[in-house]
Amino acid sequence: MAYNLLKGKKGIIFGALDDRSIAWKTALKCVEEGAEIILTNAPVALRMGTIDQLSKECNNAPVIPADVTSQTDIDNLFDQAIEHFGGGVDFILHSIGMSINVRKGIHYTENNYDYMHKGFDISAMSLHRILQTAMKKDAINEWGSVVALSYIAGQRVFPDYNDMSDAKALLESIARNFGYQYGVKKHVRINTISQSPTRTTAGSGVKGFDGFVDYADKMSPLGNATADECANYAVSLFSDLTKMVTMQNLFHDGGFSFTGVSQRIIDEMT
Repeated sequence: MAYNLLKGKKGIIFGALDDRSIAWKTALKCVEEGAEIILTNAPVALRMGTIDQLSKECNNAPVIPADVTSQTDIDNLFDQAIEHFGGGVDFILHSIGMSINVRKGIHYTENNYDYMHKGFDISAMSLHRILQTAMKKDAINEWGSVVALSYIAGQRVFPDYNDMSDAKALLESIARNFGYQYGVKKHVRINTISQSPTRTTAGSGVKGFDGFVDYADKMSPLGNATADECANYAVSLFSDLTKMVTMQNLFHDGGFSFTGVSQRIIDEMT
């Protein structure tokens, strides 16, 4: 059921790859709620994924390639967005994450620092680059909303999440610090959603990921939150119903983050 929560709003969705991705689900939900959107991802991701299909399902939303580590690409993205919409945007979803160390199976204690820096640049520093560029170009409207997707490994140790844990911690810090600056300047609010482990194409690349998912589901009183449910939550944060929420890391995990131990886990251990 749609509620027209985003009627008249315009936004940019970063990171939709295929129909398993949270960004994909969020794009569909934003359009269902009345928004106009632009889709963007790295050129290599656009070749790997099926984003043209998503574009058709989103009223032929423009697809603009952008490598988030390239200032030129980010400048071009916002210039084209402003031209397309005839002004600024009302919301942005940052759904971007990548670790070369994870992909190559390099243990955390042996991380390659060139790979680590590249991962930080894509997964976290990109949020700063996007926000800095948007601020310079006045590309986010008054009371706009930015949401970035995170994971509880930014606060707690999950051994095989590797340097993505550090990247998520940095992402959340950038959201807080830029949230203050953009809030003072233009009432733009910036938050992160700490989502349940979700079986996306990117998440499935983490060693032992199925174990993460199963453990979290048994620990959470409500069970794991799905990608569709995360999309609903993101829409609520893009809407005017949450105008005074900013600089928060918001757990969307069925209660996992505040459960010490569940009866299901106790029963299995005994």
